[in-house]
Amino acid sequence: MKKIAIIGGGSWGTALAIALARSSRHHRLAIWAHSPDIVDLLRTRRINKIYLPGFELPAGVDVTGALAEALAGAEIVLGVMPSAHAREVYRAMRPHLEPGAVFVSATKGLEPATHARISEVISNEIPQSRIAVLSGPSFALEVARGDPTAVVLASTDASLATDIQEEFSGPMLRLYTNDDVVGTEIAGAVKNVIAIAVGVSTGLGLGTNTMAALVTRGLAEMTRVAVALGGRRETLAGLAGLGDLILTSTGALSRNRSVGIELGKGRELGEILSSTRMVAEGVGSAAAALELARRAGVEMPITEQVHAVLTAGRAARDAIRELMERRLKQE
Repeated sequence: MKKIAIIGGGSWGTALAIALARSSRHHRLAIWAHSPDIVDLLRTRRINKIYLPGFELPAGVDVTGALAEALAGAEIVLGVMPSAHAREVYRAMRPHLEPGAVFVSATKGLEPATHARISEVISNEIPQSRIAVLSGPSFALEVARGDPTAVVLASTDASLATDIQEEFSGPMLRLYTNDDVVGTEIAGAVKNVIAIAVGVSTGLGLGTNTMAALVTRGLAEMTRVAVALGGRRETLAGLAGLGDLILTSTGALSRNRSVGIELGKGRELGEILSSTRMVAEGVGSAAAALELARRAGVEMPITEQVHAVLTAGRAARDAIRELMERRLKQE
């Protein structure tokens, strides 16, 4: 019976704890949260009115605010923290890790300061570590509810991918494996940026023609930058790319889409973000994705306009107009 430490007590980490508790593998599970009030809420087992109202945390899941306690005896470390805090948290883990512990990153974003993928952050902070990346179309609430969900587990270590696939798969959670870590992580980060753009168009009152154009051209951007950085085109055409892009761009539960909708209605970004404890990873990933694209020599016009709306005060309608008037290229 393996112990899994889930590092991050937000909606996704909590949903994964519920899903893993359903597995026939009978894991020992511990979930760590940074915020004392979230720890207290999780300990009541009435999950938690901030993130997943109406759900109960299974009785066998230990809850703690101490990394050492969560990591004690853990053979698998499942990282579900926001990308902006990932390096700090992985660095803090180092003294408490069990020898041979493996890492599964379920954070869909890029480190804002360095533009690094999260698997790169782990490798920097914990050298020689064995790492897999969990991504794909998966709203936390639906995973917690037990809706059938298919996700991707990417690792260059084939035996690790197989082991984690067996450990994590459950009656309603199916994991497909691949070895394209770059493509999987880039897809997981950039689809959030495109979802903000789709949300903006919805907030402006634009219709499904616009949505379809943004999703399709957004997929082209995701694919260009991922391939330029060493990912594979087929990864972007699968669950990690197209599947997650469709979900995040069109689903009512999407945080990034919701941020875009409010921007399209004219609200200020600071006001939008201060009104929720949810993390919309696309807000921080837009600048990082643009910098990676610049280094790789590829263009990302939708991401560029999202970044301008987020950071330069560009009006949402002007951003859409700029995209429509942009010089056409064959792609």
